Amino acid sequence: MEAHGRDFLNSPPTKTVRFGGSVAETLKKYGQGDRCDYELLKHQLADPDIKDAQIINWLQEFRSCMTQLTKDHEQLIYTLLRLPWVGRSQAVVEEYMAFLGNLVSAQTVYLCACLKMVVSHFTPKRVTIHEGGVDISDSDDENENLTNNFDQCHQALQLIIRYVPSTSRFLVPILQENFPFIQKSSRTLECYVHNLLRVTMYIPSVRRDVLELIVGKLLKLDVSASRTDIMEAEERAAQNQEAEEHLEEGLFDMDEDMSADQPSKMSVMTDPVAERLDTLMAVFLAYIRDVCHVDGLFHVERTKELYRDLLSVFDKLILPTHASSHVQYTIFYLCSFRLALAEAFLDHVWRILQNPSQPAILRQAAAGYLGSFLARAKFVPVLTVRACLDLLLSWIHRYIDSQDSSGRQVCCDISLHGPFYAACQAVFYTIIFRHRAILEANMKKGLEYLQSLNLERVVLCQLNPLKVCLPSVTSMFAAITRKYQVVFCYTIIERNNRQVLPVVRSSAGGDGVGTNTNPLDSFFPFDPYLLKRAQRKTRMTSCVGRRRTLRVSWE
Repeated sequence: MEAHGRDFLNSPPTKTVRFGGSVAETLKKYGQGDRCDYELLKHQLADPDIKDAQIINWLQEFRSCMTQLTKDHEQLIYTLLRLPWVGRSQAVVEEYMAFLGNLVSAQTVYLCACLKMVVSHFTPKRVTIHEGGVDISDSDDENENLTNNFDQCHQALQLIIRYVPSTSRFLVPILQENFPFIQKSSRTLECYVHNLLRVTMYIPSVRRDVLELIVGKLLKLDVSASRTDIMEAEERAAQNQEAEEHLEEGLFDMDEDMSADQPSKMSVMTDPVAERLDTLMAVFLAYIRDVCHVDGLFHVERTKELYRDLLSVFDKLILPTHASSHVQYTIFYLCSFRLALAEAFLDHVWRILQNPSQPAILRQAAAGYLGSFLARAKFVPVLTVRACLDLLLSWIHRYIDSQDSSGRQVCCDISLHGPFYAACQAVFYTIIFRHRAILEANMKKGLEYLQSLNLERVVLCQLNPLKVCLPSVTSMFAAITRKYQVVFCYTIIERNNRQVLPVVRSSAGGDGVGTNTNPLDSFFPFDPYLLKRAQRKTRMTSCVGRRRTLRVSWE
């Protein structure tokens, strides 16, 4: 028998059906010890097939009895916070926003739970893909509504902040706890980092903590993918591709689709760790660019504020990290916008180098940053390079004076003189890369300037810096200074080569004597940038930039 023309037996029930009493009645019964309707309510809210109309009806009822939802109802609240509201109809989203606002203002005990719920949506949801009889869990990268979903999450977070201004105090630990494991997919990491940076645009008080969190994760990736590993992986990939192309040659013509795929293949890093790092650096560099420019115009105050925050993170995390290859380019890129920023950074690392109260290992690292920045940053003019060389050489000569007047036997002891040797190496390295710029405007005046530095005294002093500096730096410096007859180093280099370098204590710790070719544990932080995306999209001088793959506004 049919009722109103509807096939009752073969049609699924509509989702307007609900069981149990109203929310207010259910909560009242629960308070009296009757849990039956309460458990039924939780079960209906947890239905994965719940319809929009049901969600709206439930939320309206809950909003009408918000003051009754105490700590005793936390399991019910957690069920509500798991409702699938993101990406639903606008009516559901608006109703859920209203519910969140009522909840955090009436029951602040649930503030952290609400924040955790919102942050949990900062990455694509997990989906199960069936491949070859195996269920594989992966992020839903193909969701066309991902951008809109993230917008809704940020609207919810901004709403919570309006109701609870102290939200930022509780938010940072939650952002830290929810950061995906660094071995997750590039897309998952990219979405989370992008959303973290977006939060800083409307909660500026958390920016320094967020930058610190992101840089810490980036450094873990950076030190896991050494320059050597990346270059070897790219070289192998290039050889394999060349071999494949040679094999295919003459067999068939590449069709248009395959040709179109080539640029995207070439933009992917072969090393999987480098690929994740590349993706995240692209997002970070795009963020720096967009913070510092408003409608395409450079914004001085916003840039100054970002510089201060990033410099704080540099001091805390980047400077003490040995042999990172790419993360430091965040500060390099920022400094490339204005000479004043570059000079401020140079002054900052210079102060660390000359400060005897700083640990020697940090002073040596600061010298490495100073020399590498001067050598590689083409946006730093010759006048600034000369001013920095003057400061370095003045300090070096004073150091030599203090050793000569001490009355003690001076020996090649890195544990005692590490910052001195690092400063000397910074000078040598800078001259190697910038001597042409110093000489090209006026050869005569340029040579007079180099001679005024009194490099001969540095090379010939008893501390013997040529013995400690990297052999590659020493040999290039010697070749250049001989060419222009500024100083002759080869006699000393040959004498040093006949002797075993006595490393009393290396900066890494421990005693030893041997022929260590890098006793200073030197590295040059602004050696060429190897990651591909930044090279193609973001303009940097002497470094490179990256595209922002997640096309979402930061605001």
